[in-house]
Amino acid sequence: MINKKDFIKISDYLWEIPKSFSQSTSRRMRVPARIYASEKILEDIFRDRSISQLINGTTLPGIVRHGIAMPDCHEGYAVPIGFVGAIKIPEGVISPGACGFDINCGMRLLKSEHKEKEIKPYLDELATGIQKQVPSGLGRGRQIKLSIKEIDKILEKGVPGLVEKGYGEKEDVINCEANGKLDWADAFVVSDYAKNRGRDQVGTLGSGNHFLEVQKVDEIFDEEVAKVFGLFKNQVVIMIHTGSRGLGHQVCTDYLKTMIPAMQKYNIKVPDKEFACVPFSSSEGQRYFKAMASAANYAWANRQMIVYYTRLAWKKVLGKKKRLELLYDVAHNIIKKETYKIDGAEVKLAVHRKGATRAFPPGHPEIPEKYRLVGQPVLIPGSMGTASYVLNGQKTGEEAFYSTSHGAGRTMSRHQAVRQISGQKVINELKSKGIIVKCRSDRGIAEEAPMAYKNIDEIVEIVHRAGLSKKVAKLVPLAVIKGE
Repeated sequence: MINKKDFIKISDYLWEIPKSFSQSTSRRMRVPARIYASEKILEDIFRDRSISQLINGTTLPGIVRHGIAMPDCHEGYAVPIGFVGAIKIPEGVISPGACGFDINCGMRLLKSEHKEKEIKPYLDELATGIQKQVPSGLGRGRQIKLSIKEIDKILEKGVPGLVEKGYGEKEDVINCEANGKLDWADAFVVSDYAKNRGRDQVGTLGSGNHFLEVQKVDEIFDEEVAKVFGLFKNQVVIMIHTGSRGLGHQVCTDYLKTMIPAMQKYNIKVPDKEFACVPFSSSEGQRYFKAMASAANYAWANRQMIVYYTRLAWKKVLGKKKRLELLYDVAHNIIKKETYKIDGAEVKLAVHRKGATRAFPPGHPEIPEKYRLVGQPVLIPGSMGTASYVLNGQKTGEEAFYSTSHGAGRTMSRHQAVRQISGQKVINELKSKGIIVKCRSDRGIAEEAPMAYKNIDEIVEIVHRAGLSKKVAKLVPLAVIKGE
């Protein structure tokens, strides 16, 4: 049983469980476990199995420095959602459970050149128009199904392939993590079943905590960085949160089935079978890495097509109002090769981020040139009806492999939320604040009610004070379009 006395307090916002805590044969910690949290948030994390799952994450062969949990962490499959684990390659492992089922679930922010007062008279019509253009809900897809050949192109070409066909603009590629395409993707290693699940879901929102919000910039914390990002007070922006839909989920499911029996072949022992992993350099590991990249490209393409249809709705309602420009797009369920100094030497790592988002610092070569002096834009959404934040990456985040929180983090399960919360009551409360809600399901509203999540303001304050990323702007919702 883990309790607070087992932690070493490194700072007011960082806690560590030393690797001496668990050295049993079945659960040998290879590195310490670290949690970024305030004392109050740490108490919340004890409510579920997050800490135990984090300790399990430190047993992964090849993991270096620390197993890390972000302040929004909560219980997940294998490791907690909010986990960061960097694994040495080629000798370490790769683990689907430490990436997540919704591969490249992520955030995208569009910015307009207009203030709230200019858009307010059109807001309800705009929200209705977007809801019509962008299907949302479990399994809900578009009327036209793409062919398997077309899906293969999306899996391998991502956002650049769509922009070439006229579904976007050059800036949509530049302002996207990895330019919206992982080059090692290979459609051949994605099952036909996974591809078929994705044929009608490119440009769809999905269910659960996925959303599209029309927001305004409510507060600016750093005027200089906000100016570089093109943000100003009362500006109307649009935030999109979704991932790889059924295709990505199936990729994870398929490779878990492959890896669980393969662990015997490689004599890998883990505390829980959910922790299925194989050597990164193995044939199974490389096939999964390519399939994961393909699903990540699909997710970026999905968000790109949502932007395309959102722009259509914007133009139809607002006519000659200037275009929506992409500020940034960043993933929060992904595995990528990155290089860091470990014990004074440059080491290649497979950085597993599950429910954690990348936050590269000023000067990093992977940041778009126009943002390079101030650091990567970081997008952290709140729960439905609450604030979201734009931050920028910091050099002080290197200890966490330049990672930061991806959201507020749940405090109750979806089933518990439905039992305790009235969806209609939430809608009424949001309407009383002047927030328009578009969702075809009261259950969907109840599952994602603000009271089912941690306080986003507290989570962001922790990453800000811990130096993982710094606050640039606070966004508040004007209209919410929800997956059911």
